[in-house]
Amino acid sequence: MSSTIGLGVPVPKMLPVTGVWTVPFTAYLLLLSNRVVYQRVKNSQWIGDKLNAEKNTTGNAENPDPLFLEGRCHMNFLENVPLAFILTAIAELNGANRTVLNYAMAALFALRVGHVEVGLRGKGTMASGRPIGLFGTQGFMAGMAMYTAYLVKGYWGY
Repeated sequence: MSSTIGLGVPVPKMLPVTGVWTVPFTAYLLLLSNRVVYQRVKNSQWIGDKLNAEKNTTGNAENPDPLFLEGRCHMNFLENVPLAFILTAIAELNGANRTVLNYAMAALFALRVGHVEVGLRGKGTMASGRPIGLFGTQGFMAGMAMYTAYLVKGYWGY
């Protein structure tokens, strides 16, 4: 499980779990990005976050502005996933159990997909996936931060 760099110096693969999970998260991010682009092309709206910018409205819960909705789905993903990857990478570099990390990342992926597909894009933009995704992601962040702190507790003399 190592590769060589430069003059043949062996370097271990240090973040295999984090590396594996880049594939599904990136694929889903590309889907979310393309949904925004689709709304822009379909409606010839090249700038701004709303289709009805002159009315300055995002629509209502039952009939949201499609560009605003897809943009929020994309932004919500980008607000949470980068920090989740940083926390996971720090935990992995500090000797976290790889099985625990894989289960945690699988749960986070399901929570983020559920937040969008069953929540924001669900009935009235407030379906059950939205609060589950929100609070689940916050639980992931808090849990991963605490797990990482536990892994480095020796640094503080505990």
